[in-house]
Amino acid sequence: MSLITIRNEALTITISTHGAELQSVLEADGTERLWQGDPKFWASRAPIMFPVCGGLREDAYYLDGKRYEMGKHGFARQAEWSVETAGADSAVFLLTEQRPGFPFRYELRAAYRLSGASLEIAYSVKNLDDRTFWFSVGSHEAWATPGGLERYTVEFALPETLAVSVLEGNLIRREPVIMAENAKELPLKTEYFAVDALVFPSLKSRSVTLKSDVSEKKIRVDYAGMDVLMLWTKPGADYICIEPWCNAPDYVDADMQIAHKPGMIRLAPGDCVLKAHTVTFL
Repeated sequence: MSLITIRNEALTITISTHGAELQSVLEADGTERLWQGDPKFWASRAPIMFPVCGGLREDAYYLDGKRYEMGKHGFARQAEWSVETAGADSAVFLLTEQRPGFPFRYELRAAYRLSGASLEIAYSVKNLDDRTFWFSVGSHEAWATPGGLERYTVEFALPETLAVSVLEGNLIRREPVIMAENAKELPLKTEYFAVDALVFPSLKSRSVTLKSDVSEKKIRVDYAGMDVLMLWTKPGADYICIEPWCNAPDYVDADMQIAHKPGMIRLAPGDCVLKAHTVTFL
């Protein structure tokens, strides 16, 4: 494992080759915006999820009649990535590791690029195999909430019907629960995370902003290419994960056919797909 640092006049970013995971997001005034991984609550900081986000029924899926075992969030977060390029304000990490649950030849790149006070994060997947496979990708970045979670609010770009998919373990029920109608803001409450996460599979917004009464600092996450948004924390910890995903966790009654799973991406031999989001520190 090694650390790569990129910087510009506004931000200094540190990324580990283990999981290609963000380790630090420092502003020019020295403020750390990323959760620093207290193992008392949660030791990670910003894992990348691939080739699936969330949980699968029975931790497995079927493709072309064959069963493949795949744990929650996949394996990319646990793997050692290579550094493909590293410059002053950008870096690209590469993963090609095959596992029994995903025995396909592929290239997954995680590219980090600074632009002013924004961090652009892009995931690209290329199918090098002679078989079509299905995959998903997502982020799990934890943003620090000094002063306590309940002094923070998530603001949506558009008025929303906040329909939440209810979790049962790692899976979700089909019948959503409506938290609010025509809502532009969601004040965060610890009780929301007593079970686990808030799963929003059908928001209109593709941008959310984290703000508080602690300071004027904000974080905006733009995720035009992702359809699912997750919010998650461990009760008592001073962070909130804002997680753009391509797919939601499996339904409790999912048929386990990966081709039927909403949000999964079909990738034919030779094809490449890019998914990106941008985090801006205001």
